Amino acid sequence: MIKFSDVSKVYPNGTVGLKDIDLTIQDGEFVAIIGRSGAGKSTLIRAINRMHPITGGLLEVDGVDIGKLSSKELRGLRRKIGMIFQSFNLVTRTTVIKNVLTAFVPDLPLWRRIPGIFKREDKLKALECLDKVGILEKAFVRVDQLSGGQQQRVALARTLAQNPSIILADEPVAALDPVTAKLVMDDFRRINKEMGITVLINIHHVELALEYCDRVIGIKAGQIVYDGPASSVDQSVLDEIYGEAGNAEE
Repeated sequence: MIKFSDVSKVYPNGTVGLKDIDLTIQDGEFVAIIGRSGAGKSTLIRAINRMHPITGGLLEVDGVDIGKLSSKELRGLRRKIGMIFQSFNLVTRTTVIKNVLTAFVPDLPLWRRIPGIFKREDKLKALECLDKVGILEKAFVRVDQLSGGQQQRVALARTLAQNPSIILADEPVAALDPVTAKLVMDDFRRINKEMGITVLINIHHVELALEYCDRVIGIKAGQIVYDGPASSVDQSVLDEIYGEAGNAEE
């Protein structure tokens, strides 16, 4: 479970990213975070794994105050929280499977880590994760030969290799065409439903949020202005979320 209690985030330049956020995400939920650019969507997502440390309130993951974690403890938390970015963050000049295998690097002893020596079970796990996102046949293809949608699936397979209980996705389909975006969203939904992984997606495409996610959180000027079922989002809700822009920073 993820719990925000009166959480605020103020950047060093004084910009308010989050203000008085009270929010609980239950295990296994599939949640979309929507709002205008600069509303604070990315700040909310990245606060959960402390990429953007909060400046006020309490943020707990599975009952643990993440603000009090040591560097080592934080690394352990991040092993349980997968992160997907719009830009894929892949090494494009190497193969798909080698990219997925990087998920195991933090757990390798130094003598394996430096030369990149992976156990047989790690390689089998990487192939299994590629199969789950439908690109097993691309395992030994260089990443720079893949389409954008295929590259995002590689990033998702790499995240699955961590065995996460939570996946945070920051605009994962923003760079994809509409057809490919739906295919990637299909992957997220399947992973959520079949594997029980909590998924939070910061998404610009409202129609995809309403089609795929069970719950929608609307952010405006760093504050939550809507939190409820996707099926209850109507034009009045969208007008509230996408009204006058605030000054929150992504």
